[in-house]
Amino acid sequence: MKQFGKVAVMMGGSSAEREVSLMSGSGVLAALQSKGVDAHAFDPAEKPLSALKEEGFARVFNILHGPFGEDGTLQGALEALGVPYTGCGVMASAICMDKWRTKLLWKGAGLPIPAFELLHDDSDFDAIEQALGLPIFVKPSTEGSSIGVTKVKTHGGLKAAYEEARQYDSIVIAEQFIGGGEYTCAVIDGQAYPTIKIEPATEYYDYQAKYFRDDTVYRCPSGLAPEVEARARELALQAFKVLGCQGWARIDFLMDEQNGIYLLEANTNPGMTSHSLVPMAARVEGLSYEDLCVKVLAAAHVG
Repeated sequence: MKQFGKVAVMMGGSSAEREVSLMSGSGVLAALQSKGVDAHAFDPAEKPLSALKEEGFARVFNILHGPFGEDGTLQGALEALGVPYTGCGVMASAICMDKWRTKLLWKGAGLPIPAFELLHDDSDFDAIEQALGLPIFVKPSTEGSSIGVTKVKTHGGLKAAYEEARQYDSIVIAEQFIGGGEYTCAVIDGQAYPTIKIEPATEYYDYQAKYFRDDTVYRCPSGLAPEVEARARELALQAFKVLGCQGWARIDFLMDEQNGIYLLEANTNPGMTSHSLVPMAARVEGLSYEDLCVKVLAAAHVG
């Protein structure tokens, strides 16, 4: 492990997902240290990035979630410093952090996505409810971990959901409900891993269900028929490539009742907590959490 040099596990930060990032980072830090990597915690909310050079760090395992860490900002700074980092580059990070622009790219490439509308203060909310049908999911475009998300189930509820999401982002999306189940597929180093079916006990896969509740059910293998599983993994790879992703990412998707697949979003710094999905898929492939962390670290890059 000496070839990695001194490694900064970039965690925490100042986004709304700080708590989750600290949980992910603690797991990654312990895993790398257990494999003999000279890894140290680095919280950019507590010290400047210039300390990376001053303290002799050779590369960064980036496990920040949300704005600054996952949107191309940190990636650009590390490029300027010449410090190799894990995950996607500047462009892909910026695009994937923005659900709206991710959807536009996938749609332009002919990949399947749910119908959606961009919401504004002067939107015709009643007409959008009619067009998309109920229920509708309303989301801030650049937040993760289901922060600011509302499931609108009754007519007349769209505007209030928009106002809630608007507190987190100036870009808000209303998205068609697809009712055949929520799934995800990790892509690591050019390989699509087994899909996972997510079955929350809550109304939908919200913040508590993702990180704290113990009654969310994850099925891996997901139970998809072999031909559907193969199609989902291939679509995840296509989605990854269209966005220009590198290293690793998690592609979330929905299924309808006829086994149609609809791409939902891409996560370029997937969670690595005890409830997280990428480690789960890796285990099914025979890759331990510790070895997964080393595999991601080994793909660190500049440019």
